[in-house]
Amino acid sequence: ELQQKVEETELLKMELQMLETERVRLSLVEEKFMDVLQLLQQLRDLNISKRALGKILLSTLESCRDAQNGKAHLSEVLNTLHHELTACELFQSQPLGQAQDRQALANPLLISC
Repeated sequence: ELQQKVEETELLKMELQMLETERVRLSLVEEKFMDVLQLLQQLRDLNISKRALGKILLSTLESCRDAQNGKAHLSEVLNTLHHELTACELFQSQPLGQAQDRQALANPLLISC
C-alpha cells in the first residue's frame, strides 16, 4: 500500500509538472498574441489599407502552410505574423520616437514549446 501511494505521488508530481509547462506555454502564446494585437492597433492608427494588411496576413499564412498542425503551428503563425507586422513599411517610415515605441513592443522571445 505504501508503494502504491508513492507511485500515485510520483504520477501527481508528473501531472503537476506537465500542467505547469502548459501554463507557461499558454502564457508565452498570450504575450505574443497581445504583441500582435498591439501592432495591428498601431497599423490601424497609421491607416494601413485593408489590401496591405491582407497581404501581410496571406504572406504569414503562406509561409506557415507546410508546418504541422497544433500547438507548435499556432506559435509559428504568431511568431511569423509578429515578424511580418514589425517589418511593415509604415513602421519603417515613422518618426524616431514612434519607432522606438514599436521596438519596445517587439518581444524577442520566440515561443518554442
